[in-house]
Order: sequence, then C-alpha cells, then structure tokens
Amino acid sequence: MNTALENLDFSKYADGLIPAVVQDYQTQKVLMLGFMNAEALQLTEQTGLVTFWSRSKDRLWTKGEESGTHLKLRQILVDCDRDSLLIKADPTGPVCHTGADTCWTEKNSRADFLYYLEHIIELRRNGTDENSYVRKLCSKGINKIAQKVGEEAVELVIEAKDVNRALFLGEAADLLFHYLILIQAKDCTLADVVDVLQKRHQPE
Repeated sequence: MNTALENLDFSKYADGLIPAVVQDYQTQKVLMLGFMNAEALQLTEQTGLVTFWSRSKDRLWTKGEESGTHLKLRQILVDCDRDSLLIKADPTGPVCHTGADTCWTEKNSRADFLYYLEHIIELRRNGTDENSYVRKLCSKGINKIAQKVGEEAVELVIEAKDVNRALFLGEAADLLFHYLILIQAKDCTLADVVDVLQKRHQPE
C-alpha cells in the first residue's frame, strides 16, 4: 500500500524534518504548523493521531498527549516538491497551547451559515436545556427524526404546487433544518454529504 512516507524527500532539510501544515477537515481553517520526520509520519499513519517531532522536547510528540486536544487524521497530502505536507484532521478541541482555536488566534468555524447552524444544532443536541426543540426531538430517537423530515418534505411539495413564495421558502427552510438534525443523528456531517457530491461531480 502506498503511503505519504514513500513519496517524501526528507533529505532536502539538514535536520531531516519537513514542515506539516495542519488544516481542519471540516472548516478548512489552518490550525497549526509542526514538523515531522519519517518516524513521526509513520506513527501518524499507524495510529490515526497526528504526531510530530518536537524540536524543543527532542522527541516524538503526539498532539494532545498533554492538553488532551488530539488531531484525528483524515488525509495526508504531499506537495509538488515532495518536501512538505498538508495534514487534514479533526481536532477534539482548541489546538493552540494558549487555548485559542488555532495558532493564529482565528475562530475555527466556517463562514458558511449552514455550517454555523450545524454547529448550533450540535450544541443544542448535546446540551442540557430541556426546553430546546432540537434536544427534545433528538431524545425521541432516529425514527421520530426521520418521520419529521418526511413530514417537512411533504409540506414543501404541497407548497411547491402553490404560488406563495414566502410559504414555499418557509417550508424549504424547515426541511433543511430538520435534514441537518437527521444528518447529525446518523453521526454524519454536512461536510460528509458535500464530499459525496464533490466526488460525483469530478469528471471520470
């Protein structure tokens, strides 16, 4: 099986360390910059947790071994000169040692409102507010959520046959909102759905 390790040229750097830019797989935000040697990259591929060579500690260092914020590997890309990496990962919390989301103090969220809404749904779903509509619906289980999506879809179809634009858009928004809830209930994300669409869009 081909790995990123087989395609890299570590000899370009005197210390044998290549830069590895880490990007959030979901939000596309750049999280941090680290350095990897062959052993760190191999361990990253084997464990699924992003591991670097720490120049300050002079040893292998798995992100999160002290802070608890790990980087769960999603994808490794090698640049055109084979001397740097782009690591796409899912962080389990704020990445910077200062407590910030990123080492550039950027908020780790997408500008797209749908991704923001997805995040809000996740917070409500896992929250403790008993008056939350999302929490109440999710507590009833997947069958009830799926039923609600079906009901909203039918209502949208009915409004599509009419000429009231405002009512149609209202039902379209209701369906999209409940669709996002259903995706989360199935332990998937909007980005996962977008990935499928992008792959289908790629020319054969």
